[in-house]
Amino acid sequence: MVGYDAKADARSNSKLEVAVAGSVSGFVTRALISPLDVIKIRFQLQIERLCPSDPNAKYHGIFQAVKQILQEEGVAAFWKGHVPAQILSIGYGAVQIYNTLREAVSTMYKTEGPWVFYKGLAPTVIAIFPYAGLQFSCYRSLKHAYDWVIPPDGKQTGNLKNLLCGCGSGVISKTLTYPLDLFKKRLQVGGFEHARSTFGQVRSYRGLLDLTKQVLQDEGTQGFFKGLSPSLLKAALSTGFMFFWYELFCNLFHCIRREDR
Repeated sequence: MVGYDAKADARSNSKLEVAVAGSVSGFVTRALISPLDVIKIRFQLQIERLCPSDPNAKYHGIFQAVKQILQEEGVAAFWKGHVPAQILSIGYGAVQIYNTLREAVSTMYKTEGPWVFYKGLAPTVIAIFPYAGLQFSCYRSLKHAYDWVIPPDGKQTGNLKNLLCGCGSGVISKTLTYPLDLFKKRLQVGGFEHARSTFGQVRSYRGLLDLTKQVLQDEGTQGFFKGLSPSLLKAALSTGFMFFWYELFCNLFHCIRREDR
């Protein structure tokens, strides 16, 4: 996990145990928060205001979006593009998944060339370092604050603290870097305007600066934060679950190893 100092961990988990705990925690977390990611992306790509008073807005709230997606596309829509879900489905649909992915990659390469796979790279790279740094620094600061407010009394409350502090760090770091995530999503879907026409207005962007200018002109400063509410909920849950499951599995491995001695 980014920023985690295994040497400072009194449990002294092995490198393999740390790797397995991190992988499994990421796998479980992604599966749980995928629906929020789908809703967030739908909000980010919508040019119309996220407001029920706008008759052209397809989505205007989390619960309304959940209801509409369920009615129009079914439950499976909340896991569209979800890699762990695709892996889980190998047992009954490996051939279909492989063909779908191969066709998508082939079509994208033929129509737009190799650079199509790097759309949105600039805002992604710009956001990586501040987000990762903020996430872990906030996590450690919140843990210290938690211990100051609720001094440790010897009881096993570490999992709750990790969950709460992880949620808080996710919310703070995501809010500060959110516009870059919106820029990335809009640049990545460039070239698929026709396929997205049923969702409302579409725009074409010549790059990051042009995208920033158009969003500011057409949607105002609020446009930079479309989808923030599901994104914050996702960030809180994903970061909290990540640290929660990670600590849980590390403790489990430690207990198993101690019993084997």
